[in-house]
Amino acid sequence: MFMKSNFIQIKEASQILGVSKLTLRNWDNKRKLISYRHPINNYRIYNKKDIYKLLNLIKKSPIPQNRKNGIKNGVYKLKVVHLKD
Repeated sequence: MFMKSNFIQIKEASQILGVSKLTLRNWDNKRKLISYRHPINNYRIYNKKDIYKLLNLIKKSPIPQNRKNGIKNGVYKLKVVHLKD
């Protein structure tokens, strides 16, 4: 059913897109990026065509250069706040 050359595992997909595996799982849960399931081990796998299509969309979309939102030169900077119990 699934040819190995047409599908990749979540680790490789996250590296290609430059996002975490958790982000891909969230996109799958929200149906933003469809994953398939390996028929033997039930792991998430992604169609290479879908991944590269999304990568091209990401590359083509303009990145806002707004310092107020923590964005500078296309790099997002997040502030981490640690809360104590």
